[in-house]
Amino acid sequence: MRIFITGASGYVGAVVAEHLVGAGHEVAALARSDEARERVEGLGAKAVPGSLRDLDVLRGAAAAAEAVVHTAVDYADPDMGDIERDTLGALLGGLNDGGAFVYTSTGLVYPDRQGATVDEDHPVTPETSPQPYKVLGERQVLTAGHVAGTVIRAALVYGRGGSGLLRGLIGAGRRNGMVPYIGDGANEWSSVHVDDLAELYVAALERREPGAAGNEVAGNGVVVNAASAERTPIRRIAEAVAGLTGARAVSLTLEQAVAAMGPAVAALTRSSPMDASRARRLFGWAPQRPGLIEELTTGSYARS
Repeated sequence: MRIFITGASGYVGAVVAEHLVGAGHEVAALARSDEARERVEGLGAKAVPGSLRDLDVLRGAAAAAEAVVHTAVDYADPDMGDIERDTLGALLGGLNDGGAFVYTSTGLVYPDRQGATVDEDHPVTPETSPQPYKVLGERQVLTAGHVAGTVIRAALVYGRGGSGLLRGLIGAGRRNGMVPYIGDGANEWSSVHVDDLAELYVAALERREPGAAGNEVAGNGVVVNAASAERTPIRRIAEAVAGLTGARAVSLTLEQAVAAMGPAVAALTRSSPMDASRARRLFGWAPQRPGLIEELTTGSYARS
């Protein structure tokens, strides 16, 4: 299959591209710099020079492909919502009728369930979501009637020594001798190993049979959660990072955490464990990699 991917020089996208190439697909990857070009070519993909703002490039690359995988994102960019809308418009506009589109979303689209499990049927809205433009992006993909759209809502991604959140906690431990969590830290998070996640992308492109799972597939679009069965309290994550860095895990009030790190830390109080049984039913997906705490204590993070 001819596949065009964005974000292949980033954490998740690079592993997805590696798995797609390994599965025998012909992969072209957006590359906005010489460094990105070298990285994607090292993965076995063909580099397509350009950025998410180069809409003609995106449209042309999508038109030359049978499937598009969109993993690129910059959560720190205040313009990302507008960029995402225009990027998706170009990619969907270029992709031919009957093409496949896999969109990378996040479990953060769900409201805080305070520990109650959430599945894909739980309503999400831009007004209540911590990631409103991802909700809008999902809708843009799922309502594009000429393509088969798959939305993957990923839990906390870990593995291969990566992940912005985990690297941030590790950095804090090494700099300050302290790894923070909020309150009692009992709120549980779902997670997914980056290689297990990449295998779900491959399966979504290769094994999907629209309509085979009844009302789980709505028209040409389907949403699936990507999470292992493991649920991990935030305090346990902080303690594992503290052990890794020789630091102390320290409880902060929400007010203290916001004062120290900004309002984004409010996400650390969330608990919306994710049910990923739909991905298993539709695609035969079965996460098998080591769990989050094992990776932190004896796996890739301990070796990096």
